[in-house]
Amino acid sequence: MLVASGLIVLGLVVLVVGGDLLVRGASGIASLLGISPLVIGLTVVAFGTSAPELAVSLSASSGDAAEIAVGNVLGSNIFNVLFILGISALVTPLSVASQLIRLEVPFMVGVAILLWVLGMNGHLGHVEGSLLFGTLMIYIVWSIWQSRRESKKVVEEYEEEFDNPPKSIWDALLQLVWIVLGLIGLAYGSQWLVDGAVMIARKLNMSELLIGLTIVAVGTSLPEVVASVMASIKGERDIAVGNVVGSNLFNMMCVLGLTAIVVPEGVPVPQTAIWQEFPVMIAVCAICLPIFFTGGRIERWEGAMLFGYYILYTTYLVLGAIESPYAPMLGKAMLFGLVPLTILILTVSVLNSLRSTPDLPSEEAPEEATAD
Repeated sequence: MLVASGLIVLGLVVLVVGGDLLVRGASGIASLLGISPLVIGLTVVAFGTSAPELAVSLSASSGDAAEIAVGNVLGSNIFNVLFILGISALVTPLSVASQLIRLEVPFMVGVAILLWVLGMNGHLGHVEGSLLFGTLMIYIVWSIWQSRRESKKVVEEYEEEFDNPPKSIWDALLQLVWIVLGLIGLAYGSQWLVDGAVMIARKLNMSELLIGLTIVAVGTSLPEVVASVMASIKGERDIAVGNVVGSNLFNMMCVLGLTAIVVPEGVPVPQTAIWQEFPVMIAVCAICLPIFFTGGRIERWEGAMLFGYYILYTTYLVLGAIESPYAPMLGKAMLFGLVPLTILILTVSVLNSLRSTPDLPSEEAPEEATAD
């Protein structure tokens, strides 16, 4: 058990460092090539922070721990929304002003539903993986096109995150070194993390799916935690939200899509995940819709609600793993009590927001009024 714990800790540390180096290098290269900072924030950085999930899923699927791949993605997406957005909003209310993010959120819900449908047969093969990865390519092209329509103010907000772009060939070479070192760190860190997690799962008779949903999901989401919380502390408006939404999209379309393409046997989808974790992930993604559209910000009370949901969900998973008699009780309480209450609260919040929103003739009205 001590060796397994050591492997997990070492793997997590190397994954976080490797992910950070990859994000730095990729962002620097993208900036050097003249790619919009907005696109860098929502695609390159989101992909970089999702790289640990990709490394772990590929490593797990190519070995004898394939269920960890699915659990890792589902658990990471649930963790990203409930824990990371919850904590970030508790630090300071998060603005959701960019139209790009407003369009991405419904797209995230749609991709989650598509992934669920594709996995209904208990397997993600090369065809399903190609469909997911092809959708990712379309999404990237669309993001680049859409970013050209963003207002100057929104673009400037993202430029603040990348204030030291490379300016010479030597700077570019340094970015490539960061990328290579990051990829090496991800390769070794993911293998150590998977090995340690599998050892613990077998010693405790826990399923690989549960390990993927908890330990591995939290560990591989640490880069997203750092990126979003730091953006929240620094007061960056859409960075924290964009990183989470972008990472969720990459987890579903790239991590599972590419894994299903690369691994010869594809990715098996456990029945438990189909009827429990997939609906939870879709619900968690869907809960963003009314929260993001009420007042254009995530308030502290909404952040506390999200964070509380993650604690309850994790508690339910742990109680179920140890076969506690309280697990079914907690599950029914959340399904028949918490879910209807949440729907009621968000419905009232949306209605109040719609009532209090003034009818403006154009988007320029608030600025003109302020100028006067």
